[in-house]
Amino acid sequence: MGRLVSHRLLSSGPLMTVVLLLAVCFLAYSNGANDNFKGVASLFGSRTTSYRAAIAWATVTTFAGSVAAIFLAQTLLKRFSGKGLVPDELVGSENFLLSVALGAGFTVILATYTGFPISTTHALTGAMVGSGWVAVGSNVHFVVLGKAFFLPLLVSPLVAIVLGAGLYLIFRWFRLQCVITKEWCICVGKTQNVVPIPQPSSLMALQTVAPVIEARIDVQTQCDQRYAGYFLGVNCQQMMDLFHFLSAGIVSFARGLNDTPKIAALLLVLPGLGVQGVLLAIAVAIAIGGLLSARRVAETMSHKITGMNHGQGFSANLATGLLVTVASLFGMPVSTTHVSVGSLLGIGITTRQADFRVIRYVLLSWLLTLPCAAILGGGFFWLTSH
Repeated sequence: MGRLVSHRLLSSGPLMTVVLLLAVCFLAYSNGANDNFKGVASLFGSRTTSYRAAIAWATVTTFAGSVAAIFLAQTLLKRFSGKGLVPDELVGSENFLLSVALGAGFTVILATYTGFPISTTHALTGAMVGSGWVAVGSNVHFVVLGKAFFLPLLVSPLVAIVLGAGLYLIFRWFRLQCVITKEWCICVGKTQNVVPIPQPSSLMALQTVAPVIEARIDVQTQCDQRYAGYFLGVNCQQMMDLFHFLSAGIVSFARGLNDTPKIAALLLVLPGLGVQGVLLAIAVAIAIGGLLSARRVAETMSHKITGMNHGQGFSANLATGLLVTVASLFGMPVSTTHVSVGSLLGIGITTRQADFRVIRYVLLSWLLTLPCAAILGGGFFWLTSH
Protein backbone atom coordinates (compact mmCIF):
# COMPACT_ATOMS: atom_id res chain seq x y z
CA MET A 1 0.00 0.00 0.00
CA GLY A 2 3.03 2.31 -0.18
CA ARG A 3 1.94 3.90 -3.41
CA LEU A 4 -1.52 4.60 -1.97
CA VAL A 5 -0.08 6.40 1.09
CA SER A 6 2.05 8.62 -1.16
CA HIS A 7 -1.06 9.62 -3.05
CA ARG A 8 -2.72 10.76 0.16
CA LEU A 9 0.34 12.81 1.20
CA LEU A 10 0.46 14.57 -2.15
CA SER A 11 -3.25 15.48 -2.04
CA SER A 12 -3.60 16.68 1.55
CA GLY A 13 -4.24 20.31 2.42
CA PRO A 14 -7.03 22.92 2.59
CA LEU A 15 -6.52 24.00 -1.03
CA MET A 16 -7.25 20.48 -2.27
CA THR A 17 -10.38 20.39 -0.11
CA VAL A 18 -11.66 23.59 -1.78
CA VAL A 19 -10.83 22.20 -5.23
CA LEU A 20 -12.66 19.00 -4.34
CA LEU A 21 -15.72 20.98 -3.21
CA LEU A 22 -15.77 22.88 -6.52
CA ALA A 23 -15.35 19.65 -8.51
CA VAL A 24 -18.28 17.99 -6.72
CA CYS A 25 -20.44 21.07 -7.29
CA PHE A 26 -19.49 20.89 -10.99
CA LEU A 27 -20.64 17.27 -11.01
CA ALA A 28 -23.91 18.33 -9.34
CA TYR A 29 -24.37 21.08 -11.96
CA SER A 30 -23.82 18.53 -14.74
CA ASN A 31 -26.29 16.19 -13.09
CA GLY A 32 -28.95 18.91 -12.96
CA ALA A 33 -28.36 19.84 -16.61
CA ASN A 34 -28.73 16.24 -17.79
CA ASP A 35 -31.29 14.89 -15.33
CA ASN A 36 -33.58 17.62 -14.01
CA PHE A 37 -35.92 17.69 -17.00
CA LYS A 38 -36.43 13.94 -17.16
CA GLY A 39 -39.18 14.00 -14.57
CA VAL A 40 -41.21 16.60 -16.46
CA ALA A 41 -40.40 15.54 -20.03
CA SER A 42 -43.89 14.12 -20.54
CA LEU A 43 -45.46 17.45 -19.47
CA PHE A 44 -43.58 19.24 -22.23
CA GLY A 45 -43.85 16.39 -24.74
CA SER A 46 -47.63 16.08 -24.41
CA ARG A 47 -48.00 19.89 -24.58
CA THR A 48 -49.54 19.98 -21.12
CA THR A 49 -47.36 22.98 -20.28
CA SER A 50 -44.50 25.12 -21.61
CA TYR A 51 -40.79 24.43 -21.27
CA ARG A 52 -40.33 27.20 -18.69
CA ALA A 53 -43.19 26.01 -16.50
CA ALA A 54 -41.97 22.42 -16.75
CA ILE A 55 -38.37 23.20 -15.76
CA ALA A 56 -39.56 25.45 -12.92
CA TRP A 57 -41.72 22.62 -11.52
CA ALA A 58 -38.81 20.18 -11.92
CA THR A 59 -36.46 22.54 -10.06
CA VAL A 60 -38.77 23.00 -7.07
CA THR A 61 -39.62 19.33 -6.66
CA THR A 62 -36.05 18.11 -7.25
CA PHE A 63 -34.79 20.52 -4.61
CA ALA A 64 -37.39 19.18 -2.19
CA GLY A 65 -36.16 15.63 -2.87
CA SER A 66 -32.58 16.72 -2.26
CA VAL A 67 -33.52 18.12 1.14
CA ALA A 68 -35.45 14.96 2.00
CA ALA A 69 -32.33 12.93 1.24
CA ILE A 70 -30.86 14.20 4.53
CA PHE A 71 -33.31 11.96 6.36
CA LEU A 72 -34.23 9.18 3.92
CA ALA A 73 -31.18 8.17 1.89
CA GLN A 74 -28.38 7.30 4.33
CA THR A 75 -27.61 3.97 2.60
CA LEU A 76 -26.75 5.67 -0.69
CA LEU A 77 -24.46 8.10 1.15
CA LYS A 78 -22.36 5.17 2.30
CA ARG A 79 -22.45 3.22 -0.96
CA PHE A 80 -21.24 6.00 -3.25
CA SER A 81 -18.27 6.96 -1.13
CA GLY A 82 -16.55 3.96 -2.72
CA LYS A 83 -16.47 1.90 0.48
CA GLY A 84 -16.42 -1.79 -0.32
CA LEU A 85 -15.52 -1.18 -3.95
CA VAL A 86 -11.96 0.02 -3.26
CA PRO A 87 -9.72 -0.31 -0.16
CA ASP A 88 -10.66 1.93 2.76
CA GLU A 89 -7.35 3.79 2.55
CA LEU A 90 -8.23 4.93 -0.95
CA VAL A 91 -11.75 6.00 0.01
CA GLY A 92 -10.34 8.73 2.28
CA SER A 93 -7.93 9.99 -0.38
CA GLU A 94 -8.77 13.42 -1.77
CA ASN A 95 -7.03 12.39 -5.00
CA PHE A 96 -9.50 9.55 -5.49
CA LEU A 97 -12.57 11.66 -4.66
CA LEU A 98 -11.44 14.52 -6.91
CA SER A 99 -10.79 12.14 -9.80
CA VAL A 100 -14.21 10.53 -9.45
CA ALA A 101 -15.96 13.92 -9.38
CA LEU A 102 -14.10 15.24 -12.42
CA GLY A 103 -14.36 12.01 -14.42
CA ALA A 104 -18.10 11.69 -13.84
CA GLY A 105 -18.76 15.42 -14.21
CA PHE A 106 -17.05 15.79 -17.59
CA THR A 107 -18.74 12.63 -18.87
CA VAL A 108 -22.20 13.91 -17.94
CA ILE A 109 -21.68 17.45 -19.23
CA LEU A 110 -20.37 16.11 -22.56
CA ALA A 111 -23.51 14.02 -22.99
CA THR A 112 -25.66 17.00 -21.99
CA TYR A 113 -24.29 19.27 -24.69
CA THR A 114 -24.79 16.55 -27.32
CA GLY A 115 -28.39 16.05 -26.19
CA PHE A 116 -28.10 12.51 -24.83
CA PRO A 117 -29.76 11.56 -21.53
CA ILE A 118 -27.25 9.40 -19.67
CA SER A 119 -26.97 8.11 -16.13
CA THR A 120 -25.00 10.04 -13.52
CA THR A 121 -25.04 6.85 -11.48
CA HIS A 122 -23.37 5.02 -14.35
CA ALA A 123 -20.80 7.82 -14.75
CA LEU A 124 -19.99 7.79 -11.03
CA THR A 125 -19.57 4.03 -11.06
CA GLY A 126 -17.26 4.16 -14.08
CA ALA A 127 -15.17 6.97 -12.58
CA MET A 128 -14.75 5.05 -9.31
CA VAL A 129 -13.64 1.94 -11.19
CA GLY A 130 -11.19 3.86 -13.40
CA SER A 131 -9.66 5.83 -10.53
CA GLY A 132 -9.49 2.73 -8.35
CA TRP A 133 -7.83 0.67 -11.06
CA VAL A 134 -5.08 3.28 -11.60
CA ALA A 135 -4.55 3.52 -7.84
CA VAL A 136 -4.66 -0.11 -6.66
CA GLY A 137 -4.99 -2.24 -9.80
CA SER A 138 -6.70 -5.57 -9.23
CA ASN A 139 -7.60 -4.67 -5.63
CA VAL A 140 -10.81 -3.14 -6.97
CA HIS A 141 -13.61 -5.43 -5.75
CA PHE A 142 -15.44 -6.28 -8.96
CA VAL A 143 -17.76 -8.72 -7.16
CA VAL A 144 -19.16 -5.82 -5.13
CA LEU A 145 -19.41 -3.81 -8.35
CA GLY A 146 -21.59 -6.44 -9.99
CA LYS A 147 -23.97 -7.06 -7.10
CA ALA A 148 -24.39 -3.59 -5.66
CA PHE A 149 -24.15 -1.44 -8.80
CA PHE A 150 -24.56 -3.24 -12.14
CA LEU A 151 -27.49 -5.48 -11.25
CA PRO A 152 -29.88 -2.61 -10.29
CA LEU A 153 -28.70 -0.57 -13.29
CA LEU A 154 -29.38 -3.40 -15.73
CA VAL A 155 -32.66 -4.62 -14.28
CA SER A 156 -34.33 -1.24 -13.59
CA PRO A 157 -34.98 -0.17 -17.23
CA LEU A 158 -36.47 -3.57 -18.06
CA VAL A 159 -38.80 -3.34 -15.07
CA ALA A 160 -39.67 0.24 -16.11
CA ILE A 161 -40.64 -0.87 -19.64
CA VAL A 162 -43.04 -3.47 -18.26
CA LEU A 163 -44.42 -1.21 -15.53
CA GLY A 164 -44.89 1.78 -17.84
CA ALA A 165 -46.73 -0.27 -20.46
CA GLY A 166 -48.76 -2.09 -17.80
CA LEU A 167 -49.92 1.07 -16.03
CA TYR A 168 -50.91 2.66 -19.34
CA LEU A 169 -53.00 -0.36 -20.34
CA ILE A 170 -54.66 -0.45 -16.91
CA PHE A 171 -55.53 3.25 -16.99
CA ARG A 172 -56.74 2.97 -20.60
CA TRP A 173 -59.02 0.07 -19.65
CA PHE A 174 -60.36 2.07 -16.71
CA ARG A 175 -61.01 5.09 -18.96
CA LEU A 176 -62.94 2.98 -21.45
CA GLN A 177 -64.98 1.36 -18.66
CA CYS A 178 -65.92 4.82 -17.38
CA VAL A 179 -66.88 5.87 -20.96
CA ILE A 180 -64.39 8.76 -20.93
CA THR A 181 -63.82 9.66 -24.56
CA LYS A 182 -61.21 11.73 -26.37
CA GLU A 183 -61.81 14.76 -28.52
CA TRP A 184 -59.64 16.42 -31.14
CA CYS A 185 -59.40 20.16 -31.44
CA ILE A 186 -60.30 21.93 -34.69
CA CYS A 187 -57.45 24.09 -35.96
CA VAL A 188 -58.63 27.51 -37.14
CA GLY A 189 -56.24 30.03 -38.61
CA LYS A 190 -54.97 31.89 -41.64
CA THR A 191 -53.04 30.29 -44.47
CA GLN A 192 -51.18 32.23 -47.16
CA ASN A 193 -52.15 31.38 -50.74
CA VAL A 194 -50.07 32.75 -53.63
CA VAL A 195 -52.38 34.05 -56.39
CA PRO A 196 -50.76 34.69 -59.84
CA ILE A 197 -51.94 37.84 -61.69
CA PRO A 198 -50.98 37.66 -65.39
CA GLN A 199 -49.85 40.94 -66.98
CA PRO A 200 -50.54 41.75 -70.64
CA SER A 201 -47.58 41.85 -73.03
CA SER A 202 -45.20 40.49 -70.49
CA LEU A 203 -43.43 37.27 -69.84
CA MET A 204 -43.70 37.98 -66.14
CA ALA A 205 -46.67 37.47 -63.87
CA LEU A 206 -47.16 39.37 -60.66
CA GLN A 207 -48.00 37.36 -57.57
CA THR A 208 -49.93 38.40 -54.52
CA VAL A 209 -50.31 36.68 -51.19
CA ALA A 210 -53.93 36.33 -50.11
CA PRO A 211 -54.73 35.26 -46.54
CA VAL A 212 -57.46 32.62 -46.30
CA ILE A 213 -59.31 31.57 -43.15
CA GLU A 214 -59.15 27.78 -42.84
CA ALA A 215 -60.59 25.26 -40.37
CA ARG A 216 -59.60 21.60 -40.28
CA ILE A 217 -59.24 18.60 -38.01
CA ASP A 218 -55.49 17.99 -37.87
CA VAL A 219 -53.10 15.33 -36.69
CA GLN A 220 -51.90 15.11 -33.11
CA THR A 221 -48.58 16.85 -33.84
CA GLN A 222 -50.51 19.95 -34.94
CA CYS A 223 -53.60 19.82 -32.72
CA ASP A 224 -54.17 18.84 -29.12
CA GLN A 225 -55.90 15.67 -27.98
CA ARG A 226 -58.03 16.13 -24.88
CA TYR A 227 -60.27 14.04 -22.66
CA ALA A 228 -63.97 14.87 -22.87
CA GLY A 229 -66.68 14.75 -20.23
CA TYR A 230 -66.73 14.63 -16.44
CA PHE A 231 -65.82 12.02 -13.82
CA LEU A 232 -67.32 12.36 -10.35
CA GLY A 233 -68.35 15.87 -11.30
CA VAL A 234 -64.81 16.96 -12.27
CA ASN A 235 -63.70 17.84 -15.79
CA CYS A 236 -61.69 14.84 -17.07
CA GLN A 237 -59.01 16.93 -18.78
CA GLN A 238 -58.44 19.14 -15.74
CA MET A 239 -58.24 16.05 -13.53
CA MET A 240 -55.70 14.45 -15.88
CA ASP A 241 -53.57 17.61 -15.99
CA LEU A 242 -53.55 17.76 -12.18
CA PHE A 243 -52.50 14.12 -11.84
CA HIS A 244 -49.93 14.59 -14.61
CA PHE A 245 -48.29 17.49 -12.76
CA LEU A 246 -48.35 15.55 -9.50
CA SER A 247 -46.75 12.48 -11.12
CA ALA A 248 -44.04 14.67 -12.69
CA GLY A 249 -43.39 16.17 -9.27
CA ILE A 250 -43.11 12.67 -7.77
CA VAL A 251 -40.51 11.69 -10.38
CA SER A 252 -38.45 14.85 -9.83
CA PHE A 253 -38.70 14.49 -6.05
CA ALA A 254 -37.56 10.86 -6.32
CA ARG A 255 -34.67 11.89 -8.57
CA GLY A 256 -33.45 14.46 -6.06
CA LEU A 257 -33.82 11.88 -3.29
CA ASN A 258 -31.82 9.27 -5.23
CA ASP A 259 -29.10 11.38 -6.89
CA THR A 260 -28.16 13.96 -4.26
CA PRO A 261 -26.65 11.52 -1.73
CA LYS A 262 -24.64 9.80 -4.48
CA ILE A 263 -22.90 13.07 -5.27
CA ALA A 264 -22.65 14.28 -1.65
CA ALA A 265 -20.97 11.01 -0.67
CA LEU A 266 -17.79 12.23 -2.38
CA LEU A 267 -17.45 14.97 0.25
CA LEU A 268 -18.80 13.39 3.41
CA VAL A 269 -15.83 11.08 3.94
CA LEU A 270 -13.74 14.19 4.65
CA PRO A 271 -13.59 15.39 8.29
CA GLY A 272 -15.20 18.65 9.28
CA LEU A 273 -17.97 18.74 6.66
CA GLY A 274 -21.56 18.51 7.90
CA VAL A 275 -24.19 16.45 6.10
CA GLN A 276 -26.77 19.24 5.98
CA GLY A 277 -24.43 21.83 4.50
CA VAL A 278 -23.03 19.47 1.88
CA LEU A 279 -26.45 18.27 0.75
CA LEU A 280 -27.73 21.85 0.54
CA ALA A 281 -24.77 22.90 -1.63
CA ILE A 282 -25.34 19.91 -3.92
CA ALA A 283 -29.07 20.69 -4.14
CA VAL A 284 -28.39 24.30 -5.18
CA ALA A 285 -25.86 23.25 -7.83
CA ILE A 286 -28.29 20.66 -9.26
CA ALA A 287 -31.03 23.30 -9.46
CA ILE A 288 -28.78 25.81 -11.27
CA GLY A 289 -27.63 23.17 -13.78
CA GLY A 290 -31.22 22.30 -14.64
CA LEU A 291 -32.28 25.91 -15.06
CA LEU A 292 -29.35 26.89 -17.30
CA SER A 293 -28.46 23.85 -19.40
CA ALA A 294 -31.33 21.35 -19.70
CA ARG A 295 -32.80 22.34 -23.09
CA ARG A 296 -31.06 19.84 -25.40
CA VAL A 297 -31.79 16.81 -23.24
CA ALA A 298 -35.34 18.13 -22.84
CA GLU A 299 -35.90 17.95 -26.60
CA THR A 300 -34.65 14.36 -26.75
CA MET A 301 -36.73 13.16 -23.82
CA SER A 302 -39.89 15.07 -24.73
CA HIS A 303 -40.14 14.75 -28.49
CA LYS A 304 -37.72 12.22 -29.95
CA ILE A 305 -38.21 8.94 -28.04
CA THR A 306 -41.96 8.62 -28.57
CA GLY A 307 -45.08 10.67 -29.16
CA MET A 308 -47.42 10.82 -26.19
CA ASN A 309 -50.69 12.27 -25.02
CA HIS A 310 -51.65 13.33 -21.51
CA GLY A 311 -52.64 9.89 -20.24
CA GLN A 312 -49.56 8.17 -21.66
CA GLY A 313 -47.26 10.77 -20.14
CA PHE A 314 -48.97 10.37 -16.77
CA SER A 315 -48.51 6.57 -16.88
CA ALA A 316 -44.80 6.87 -17.72
CA ASN A 317 -44.23 9.36 -14.90
CA LEU A 318 -46.07 7.26 -12.35
CA ALA A 319 -44.03 4.16 -13.24
CA THR A 320 -40.76 6.11 -13.00
CA GLY A 321 -41.67 7.74 -9.69
CA LEU A 322 -42.67 4.46 -8.06
CA LEU A 323 -39.51 2.62 -9.11
CA VAL A 324 -37.04 5.37 -8.19
CA THR A 325 -38.68 6.08 -4.82
CA VAL A 326 -38.68 2.40 -3.81
CA ALA A 327 -35.05 2.05 -4.95
CA SER A 328 -34.01 5.10 -2.90
CA LEU A 329 -35.64 3.80 0.27
CA PHE A 330 -33.87 0.42 -0.10
CA GLY A 331 -30.50 1.92 -1.06
CA MET A 332 -30.47 0.55 -4.62
CA PRO A 333 -28.50 2.82 -7.00
CA VAL A 334 -30.91 2.79 -9.95
CA SER A 335 -30.62 5.38 -12.67
CA THR A 336 -33.51 7.83 -13.05
CA THR A 337 -32.45 8.12 -16.70
CA HIS A 338 -32.71 4.39 -17.35
CA VAL A 339 -36.03 4.14 -15.53
CA SER A 340 -37.52 7.22 -17.21
CA VAL A 341 -36.45 6.21 -20.72
CA GLY A 342 -37.62 2.65 -20.02
CA SER A 343 -41.06 3.89 -18.99
CA LEU A 344 -41.37 6.09 -22.10
CA LEU A 345 -40.21 3.20 -24.28
CA GLY A 346 -42.81 0.91 -22.70
CA ILE A 347 -45.50 3.44 -23.62
CA GLY A 348 -44.06 3.84 -27.13
CA ILE A 349 -44.00 0.09 -27.74
CA THR A 350 -47.61 -0.20 -26.59
CA THR A 351 -48.80 2.67 -28.79
CA ARG A 352 -46.41 1.81 -31.66
CA GLN A 353 -45.00 5.34 -31.66
CA ALA A 354 -41.49 4.61 -30.35
CA ASP A 355 -38.65 5.91 -32.51
CA PHE A 356 -36.19 3.03 -32.34
CA ARG A 357 -33.54 4.97 -34.28
CA VAL A 358 -33.33 7.46 -31.41
CA ILE A 359 -33.50 4.62 -28.89
CA ARG A 360 -30.46 2.98 -30.50
CA TYR A 361 -28.44 6.19 -30.15
CA VAL A 362 -29.52 6.55 -26.51
CA LEU A 363 -28.54 2.93 -25.77
CA LEU A 364 -25.17 3.51 -27.43
CA SER A 365 -24.58 6.55 -25.20
CA TRP A 366 -25.39 4.37 -22.19
CA LEU A 367 -22.84 1.74 -23.28
CA LEU A 368 -20.17 4.41 -23.70
CA THR A 369 -20.86 6.13 -20.37
CA LEU A 370 -19.02 3.70 -18.11
CA PRO A 371 -15.80 3.29 -20.17
CA CYS A 372 -15.67 7.03 -20.89
CA ALA A 373 -16.03 7.89 -17.20
CA ALA A 374 -13.52 5.17 -16.25
CA ILE A 375 -10.91 6.54 -18.67
CA LEU A 376 -11.45 10.12 -17.51
CA GLY A 377 -11.47 9.14 -13.83
CA GLY A 378 -8.29 7.11 -14.20
CA GLY A 379 -6.65 9.91 -16.18
CA PHE A 380 -7.49 12.54 -13.58
CA PHE A 381 -6.18 10.29 -10.80
CA TRP A 382 -2.89 9.86 -12.62
CA LEU A 383 -2.59 13.62 -13.21
CA THR A 384 -3.37 14.64 -9.62
CA SER A 385 -0.98 11.98 -8.29
CA HIS A 386 1.95 13.29 -10.34
